[in-house]
Amino acid sequence: MNDQRRLMRFLLVLCILGLMVRVALAASFSGTIEDVSTDDKTITVKLAGKKEESKTFTLAPTAVILLDGKKAKFEDVSGGQTVVVLTNSGDTATKLTLKSPKNPPAGKKPKRTTEPGNESASDTGSWPQYQGPNRDNISKETGLLNQWPDGGPKLAWQQKGLGEGYSSVSIAEGKIFTMGTQGNQEMLLAMNSSNGKPIWTRQVSDSVFRNNQGNGPRSTPTVDDDRVYALGANGDLICVGIDQGEVVWQKNILREYDGSNIEWGISESVLIDGNNVICYPGGRNATIVALNKLTGQGVWRCTVDGSPRPSYASPILVDFGKERMIVNFVHTGVVAVRSKGGDFLWGFPQSANGTANCSSPVYSNGMVFTSSGYNTGCAMFKLGTGGKAKVEYDNKEMKNHHGGMVVLEDHVYGFDEGTLKCIDLKSGKTAWKDRSVGKGAVTYADGHLYLRSENGPVALCVATTSGYQEQGRFEPRNRSNNSAWSHPVVCGGRLYLRDMDSLTVYDVKK
Repeated sequence: MNDQRRLMRFLLVLCILGLMVRVALAASFSGTIEDVSTDDKTITVKLAGKKEESKTFTLAPTAVILLDGKKAKFEDVSGGQTVVVLTNSGDTATKLTLKSPKNPPAGKKPKRTTEPGNESASDTGSWPQYQGPNRDNISKETGLLNQWPDGGPKLAWQQKGLGEGYSSVSIAEGKIFTMGTQGNQEMLLAMNSSNGKPIWTRQVSDSVFRNNQGNGPRSTPTVDDDRVYALGANGDLICVGIDQGEVVWQKNILREYDGSNIEWGISESVLIDGNNVICYPGGRNATIVALNKLTGQGVWRCTVDGSPRPSYASPILVDFGKERMIVNFVHTGVVAVRSKGGDFLWGFPQSANGTANCSSPVYSNGMVFTSSGYNTGCAMFKLGTGGKAKVEYDNKEMKNHHGGMVVLEDHVYGFDEGTLKCIDLKSGKTAWKDRSVGKGAVTYADGHLYLRSENGPVALCVATTSGYQEQGRFEPRNRSNNSAWSHPVVCGGRLYLRDMDSLTVYDVKK
């Protein structure tokens, strides 16, 4: 009798476990995609074997998308593709396995829908992170104005209410992302790229960094697939969904890695490298860390000798030979670490100052160029085999404070304090210089340099090694009382100028 009871209990437990497994198991649906909505990240699928039955799924922020066996993005999803949808609960899709149609109709475009006034990225361009898609301050756009009319290009729109902060803008999927303050909080803001109207806001930090040089966040958000990453001036790092701003994960990198804030606030814009988020807490436990971009969990960490604090610059990726490396300033110098595993490769003090290294490195043809202000200057590091490098030269020809630089045809364009210069990258010698704009920031698009003076004026000049050729200048509207330190962005035929509480946008398309 006891054996029978034990058997009954065992069978009952098996039934309960089986029921739990069946509830927990993900549901699977297959069919053909009928419609894709970029606004709310939904797809409508005509289900296989179900007459006239369709089902709409919302993609989870961390959903995996495979197209013909390769990792893809939401932009690659289109009507006519066959799909297997895996859901964890309800109608939320966690994985899409897609196959391209064998014989797509000639000339037929994929069906994608957007609400009026919220155009997709294909309509408004993409500038998904600080200094652009490749972090080189270079836009691939063409067909822009070669000369500005008197008074500058036409105003497209202006949006106020962004709060304090020196963040620039990122643009993707028909949305603009930046950071600012609201009350005693630092916020991540999403706006409609066609008119600047607010879409959502998300708290990054419950305290505002305050400083005599200006309050609020300094970093620019980074967009990757359907997620946005933002780093507050107090070290608070957040990952949210691109559509609604729902929090995926968050942490404070200074607390986690035993770091301390720097005088003018954490200013780097985090870098996405494959499946990792790269950031610089500069703590006793780690100088540089890689976090899993989907979970925020640590992947690797690198501690540089002396455990230097972070700088104010943002890292770049460099591919040279068989090596993929991450290069950036720390407080004491320029360092490079291996992208896979975080092994330290090389580091040099040249071009670093003891106060604030702010401008990101630039790279071209095996040469890494760095520069900082405070009467320090620049250096060029020539890369070699085995992930090594050597100092090719260091001089005071360019003392770039925080305005960034551009490399075009092995020439560097940037501000040497208050003087705009063009420098030969290989020799470090100045090709030309001009003081008419004053100290500021630079970006490049369609054969021209867009120059933003920290005092306000914006100028257009031809990107040439033969000398300064200005093609227009204007005073932006509604200047704040702070220095205009937010970097200009050219994207989707428009020029974006953030100035503390306002974002002003101009049409620069022909």
